[in-house]
Parts: sequence; C-alpha cells; structure tokens
Amino acid sequence: MDMLNIPGLGPKGVATVWKQGGVETIDDLKQKIDNGELTDLPRMGEKTLAKIRKAIDFTQKSSQRILLGEAVHLAHSVIEHLRAAGGIRKINHAGSLRRGRETIGDIDILACCDDPQHIAHAFRGMPMVDHVLFSGVTKNSVMIDGGVQIDLRIVPEESYGAALMYFTGSKEHNIVLRERAIKQGMRLNEWGLWRGDDESDDNAQPLAGATESEVYEALGLPLIEPPLREHRGEFEAAGRDALPKLVRTKDIKSELHAHTTASDGLMSIDQLAEVASRHGFHTIAVTDHSSLTGVAHGLDAKRLAKHAKAVRKANEQTDGITILAGAEVDILADGSLDYPDDVLAELDIVVASPHVALTLDPAKSTTRLIRAVENPYVHILGHPTGRAMRMREGMSPDIHQLVEAAARTGTALEINANQVRLDLRDTHARAAIEAGAMLAINTDAHRINDFDNLRFGVMTARRAWAEPKHVVNCLTPAKLTKWLAAKRKLHGV
Repeated sequence: MDMLNIPGLGPKGVATVWKQGGVETIDDLKQKIDNGELTDLPRMGEKTLAKIRKAIDFTQKSSQRILLGEAVHLAHSVIEHLRAAGGIRKINHAGSLRRGRETIGDIDILACCDDPQHIAHAFRGMPMVDHVLFSGVTKNSVMIDGGVQIDLRIVPEESYGAALMYFTGSKEHNIVLRERAIKQGMRLNEWGLWRGDDESDDNAQPLAGATESEVYEALGLPLIEPPLREHRGEFEAAGRDALPKLVRTKDIKSELHAHTTASDGLMSIDQLAEVASRHGFHTIAVTDHSSLTGVAHGLDAKRLAKHAKAVRKANEQTDGITILAGAEVDILADGSLDYPDDVLAELDIVVASPHVALTLDPAKSTTRLIRAVENPYVHILGHPTGRAMRMREGMSPDIHQLVEAAARTGTALEINANQVRLDLRDTHARAAIEAGAMLAINTDAHRINDFDNLRFGVMTARRAWAEPKHVVNCLTPAKLTKWLAAKRKLHGV
C-alpha cells in the first residue's frame, strides 16, 4: 500500500517520516507510531499520529475487499464470457454481491449448463485469470488480476434454486432455514430440500430445489428477496405477511442532486436535463457546489443567482422534464451553512452536505448535522457522514438522534449512489425508515455515466427494507412539488 494513499499523511508528511524518521514501509510507520518514535518530528504530534495510525488500519482493512460497483462489473464480465462459450442454461452471481453489500470479499457464480467440463475450461481460461486456485468439474476457483477470487459452481437444473439460495443467503439466514427444515422433518442443503434426514439414500428425490420460490414455499415461507437475507427480522416479517415490497430502480423518477459545468460537473444544464430525461426522470435538480468547496469551483451568492436564472430559463425552454434550480450547500463545522437563509430562500431545492471537518468527534458531528437539517430551507441532507470507502471513514454521528431530527423536520436523508460513498449505509437508512424519515436516492451526477450508479443506491436502499413510499425520488411530479413546499410551510417561511 502506497503511503501517499493514507488519509492525513500527504506528500509532505511522507517526506518527513522518510527523511527524518527513517520510515520506508507501512510496517515501519505503524511500528514507529506505536513505539512513540515519531512524536518529535515537525507537525507529527500525538493527535496527528493517532489519526494516521487509525487511517492506516482503515485503509488496510478496506483494501481487502472490493467495492460493490467493481464486483458487479466483474461478475457481469464473467457471466457474459461464459454465456459466449455456449451451452449455459441458467447463470447468476450469488453471495454477498447478490445481497447488495457495499463491499465484497470474493465473487460467487452459479451456473447450470449442458457441458460442465466445457464451461469449467472456459472459466479457467478467462483472460483476466492470474492463476487457478482449484480445478474441477462442478467447482472451480481462480484468482484474477488485482487479487480478487472468483468461484464457479456448476449444478444440475433440478438443484439450481436450492444452490442459489444456499450460496446467496448470509450464514445466519441459512442456519435459520436449515433449522426450520429440521423442525418440519426435512433436510436442506445446496442440492435441494429432502424428506427425512437420511443423506445416504442415493435414490431419494428432492421435495423442492429447481427454484428458490419453491424451496421457500415448501418451508412455509414466501420468497424472501436476496437483500433481506441477513437474519435481521425477515423471518418474523414473513410470518406476519409483512415483508416489504422493495424499491426498484425503475421506481426512481427524479434525480435531486446533480452538478453542471458551473461547478465541477462535466455537463451543461441542457445536457444534464437531456440525460435525465433519457433515464425516464420527470425532474432533475441542478445543485452545484457552494463557494466553500473551492476545488470544485463552487459558486458564491452572486454566481449562484446568475446560475439559478439560467436554470429557470432552461426549464422554460425544455419540454418533458422539470429542471429545478438548487444548490449543494456546504455544512460548516458548527452546522451553519455556506449560504445565508435569504439566498437559500430563492432556490427550488437545497441539498446540504458535509465536505470538510470530517474527523469531528461523534457528539460534535451529531450537533452539526442536526443543526443543518433543522434549517427550514434544507430539503435533503447529502451523503450525511461524508465517508469515502478506501479513503476516509467519515463522521460517526449518533444516527438515532439524526434520523429523529430528520423525521421531525421533514428533511430527507440521502443515500448517495456513488459506489465510493453509498452514504447513508444500509443500516443507517433502515434506522431512518423506522424513525419515519424519508430517503432520497441520488447519483450526485457529475458526468453522464454517473447516472448508471443509481442501481447501487437502490441496492443499498433495498438492504434497508426501503419501499417506494419511503423514497422522495419515487414521488409523482405533483407530490414532489408538494413535498418540497411542505418543510418551508411547516416552519412558516
């Protein structure tokens, strides 16, 4: 791991610990910090070194797993390669990737095919393969360039559903399923659901196994969607016939956090609207950065007023989609905003986001974010913790206090769909739903391809048990307009 990638160290810090501290490797740095050998170096006090040590642990831990978006791309590449080889009847990815976890350790592919040896050979011969870990007919494992392990399991068609269940569910979810089968006088494994417990009977026929639905049904359960298979209440909900009707990507009808060339985006207002319209959205919010974000060419109040005028002119001249004039305003360390209220009052929509001071302690972080959501002009709290996976941990506010404040003030909490952020994370988003707060799933689009990240935000929302009714982006045009006006009406502004 390159020392330059450690948050809080930087080029000058690397030079200091190398030249004056004798640090040549990450292990050297860790050892010398732990031994207190670097505290006399310039700008290397105890607090700074403690933050660097924490950042090392975070970065090393993060580097062992790949991001959800990276895993999706790899899995699709493998699946397309095997389809092209011919003879595939059914194929899907499984494991934590199918459950939509934010980071993935390894990738599981499950297939049913005409010629297992042919498909296994095609799998091991993929151009991305660095070396083969295990070679067989029904199970193969490879390590690809970049150090990611991919496993392929080939099963008969009559066992495909049972195997997909087995290799998708979390360990805890699968334990409950097997215990349920035993209590009903059956046994469940990756090959199917069987009557009795005699595994030595080669002539036994499975009661179910071809599809996931029939296995769940045979166990007296409705189909439990993959994102819910974490043993976080899904069995209790199934027993009450209360499993959520999870939000889908096609349910999202607006993008409420996007940037143009006015700040750090690569699209003009018209281009942004065109791309949003192609994705089937009825509304696009132009929310360029405020002036605090200097590296993003943020707008001061004067530039913002001119920009908002241009957005409204584009809206008048564009058919088929509504273009909202908004801003992504920075939340300062004390919770105040980068624009005064009289400036925010002129906007159609306001996204308030933290970009700086992301190492505040939990109490100060909580106070900061709650003050922002209590501002009557803020509609959405953008990427609330400010985390960036592999780069920084972000803040750790008291999430229960924050979601309660959001619910009380009518402020939506964002699931930022950028695969590096996915912020709010799934557990935080579920807490928001349980508190009665609304979610906003936004791509934070800066370029055309960013709109494709929407699915990752939706996957995170699905893990949070989100239904369309919980997501402001699923509102109709009329209901979205009413929701935007509701907070200001609530506060009498």
